This record gives sequence, structure tokens and C-alpha cells, in this order.
Amino acid sequence: MDYIPPLFLFNNHLETIYPALLRKVTLQPYQRERITTPDDDFLDLDWITQGSEKVVIISHGLEGNTTRAYIKGMAKVMLANGFDILAWNYRGCSEELNKQKIFYHSGATEDLEVVVSHAIKKGYTSIYLVGFSLGGNLTLKYLGENRTKHPHLKKATALSVPMDLGSSCDAISTPRNFLYSNRFLKSLVDKVIRKSKIWNDIDVTPLAKIKTLRGFDDAFTAPIHGFQDAADYYQQCSSLHFVNDISIPTLIVNAVNDPFLSKECYPVDLLKNHASVKFEMPTHGGHVGFAQFGQNGLYWSEQRTLQFLKDD
Repeated sequence: MDYIPPLFLFNNHLETIYPALLRKVTLQPYQRERITTPDDDFLDLDWITQGSEKVVIISHGLEGNTTRAYIKGMAKVMLANGFDILAWNYRGCSEELNKQKIFYHSGATEDLEVVVSHAIKKGYTSIYLVGFSLGGNLTLKYLGENRTKHPHLKKATALSVPMDLGSSCDAISTPRNFLYSNRFLKSLVDKVIRKSKIWNDIDVTPLAKIKTLRGFDDAFTAPIHGFQDAADYYQQCSSLHFVNDISIPTLIVNAVNDPFLSKECYPVDLLKNHASVKFEMPTHGGHVGFAQFGQNGLYWSEQRTLQFLKDD
């Protein structure tokens, strides 16, 4: 099934911006649960349950949270098809700043492991993972790590994934993507400033010179989370280096016209003979876009994910 965008979304920026700014999804209220991490921090989990034995764990993108329309849209369709929903907020992405000095990053799979393990303790026998953008990279890296071979994990879908973090970070920082990168950067800078008021050893003086996401990762993300620099962080956390070891059925969907992704994020040759991973490249879709009309509010990405998760 290929994606055909509505006529008025005639370029990749419109395909990206329209769903982010104008999509409205009506979803029943989440039930919030706060769980404690092994390092005495917390994660806020948002549940919608209906007594199912199968649950979809949904991971959001950079500076997102569970209120985003793309999260609620995916939750709504999965709920309607018999799944329980667990949408989780990364450290510092719910309404309250997290306790520890660290926050979240593209490879922080230890937190996803906490969430998956918590779902298993709840009694779920079938766990499905869906990740968007940064959450897609997180999902793929998690699945490729040997320590995560839970038999409860059945299938996964990753959408609009920056599989090569370094080149994607540079792609989003090009002049044509200024609006996106500037928005992300402002949000991240604000988070660091708030953190610095709690942790006195966070030096905010470099902020005045930071103009790109790579610069931010160099000055803050990497050192705060134990990496040498941004290049080391990107190298260690890019899901491109983990997909070969994925052993459960997994679908990756990256639109060819995604303005955030570099050419390295389309590893066709690497995955063409993979036993478990299916890689799809629809011509259109933008970044976490895939809007469509006349389908009872269902977006193409949700339709494709549901089809993949339900196929035998």
C-alpha cells in the first residue's frame, strides 16, 4: 500500500507541518502512572486499557510527549483494534522536570527497558513497540541490543527514523530546515537552563554560541550522558548500527521526501535480505506526516502500522 498525499499538501514541508500544527485527535483521557527508575528518577506513563493481553508501547519524537497528535492518533487506532495503550513520556518531557542531571537522548534504551519490563510485570503476554522519529531510533536500537530479547516482544514499527544520527542532525540544520531546528533548539536550551538552576555544575555559558543541534549535543547532550562529544554520541546511538541484530518482525517506514533525514537513513542494501526487518520508502509523507482524509481520521502511517502488527 503506497501513500498518496492530499493535493493541497504539495511539498514535503507542508506534509510535515500540517499534521503537526493542525491535526486534532479526540481520544479518551489517559490514566497517568509514575514509575521509579533504577537511578531514583521517574517516568510518567500514560495508559488506556480495556482488559487486553496485548499492549502497544508508543515512543514519541524529539521534545515531544504523549499529547502529540501523532501519538494520540496511533493510540486511537490501536485501541479500536483490541490493544491496550502505553504511551510514555521521556525524562523531562512530561509536565515536570525530571530529578536527575541526565534527561533523555536518542539512545537511552535503558529507560525503554524499564517501561517494557513494567508492562511485563503488569501481565501482558504480547508487547508491540511503535516509535516515531527519535522514538523510532530508540526502538530499533533497543531491539538490536542482546539484553532485550524478551519473548513477550512480538512486533515493532518505526516511523520517520533518523537511523544515522550525525548526518540527520546535519540535515535538519540546513537553512531550508531552519524553522524546525530552531524550534527544537529553543526547547532544548530552555530545558538546560531549567536544569542548571538545580544542578550547579551545568555550565550554561556555551549556550550563547550554540547555533545548531550538533552544537547543542556537543556541549550538553554528550557530556551530560557520558559521551566524549556529539560524534561519539551519534556513533554509539545510531540505530543503523543495531538493525542487523533485530530478531522480531519489524517495519521501518522512511518517506523519500522526509526533510529531516539524510541519505544514510535509507539503508536499502543493508536490509534487503534481512530475515526480520522490512524497510519501506514511500515517495511522499514528509516527517511524521502521512496525512489522509476520508478514512475516519485514520492516517496512512497508522493504517500501515496496524496492518503490519496484525498480519500473521
